[in-house]
Amino acid sequence: QVHLVESGGGSVQAGGSLRLSCAASGDTSSTYCMGWFRQAPGKEREGVATVNHIGDTDYADSVKGRFTISQDNVKNTVSLQMNSLKPEDTAMYYCAASPCAGYLLLGIRADFNYWGQGTQVTVSS
Repeated sequence: QVHLVESGGGSVQAGGSLRLSCAASGDTSSTYCMGWFRQAPGKEREGVATVNHIGDTDYADSVKGRFTISQDNVKNTVSLQMNSLKPEDTAMYYCAASPCAGYLLLGIRADFNYWGQGTQVTVSS
C-alpha cells in the first residue's frame, strides 16, 4: 500500500508558473512509476505526465514544452513543474503511483493503482 499526498497547488495568472509535489509513503521498497493526472469540471480525467525510476517520461501533447515531471527516488517524491500556464490548465491535479518493474514506463493512458487526494490549480486569464 502506498499513500500519496500532493502539495503546491494554487491560483496564478496566465503565463505564470507553479510547482506541484507529491510525497509517497508506505511500501516504497518496490519500484514505482509515478504520474500526474488532472480533471477539470465536467470533463474526464486525463493524463498529464508520467515518469519511471530511471527518468523516462511521457507527456500529454497539450503540456509538452511547458511542464516537466521529475522523480526523486531517494526522497520518494515526484514533482511537476508547470510553466507558461494557460486557463485551460485549470483543474484538480492528482498524483498517482503504480508498481513498475525494470525499465517499464507506464504512459499517460495507463491505469495506476494508487492515488492522492488532489490539489487544485486555477489559472486566470
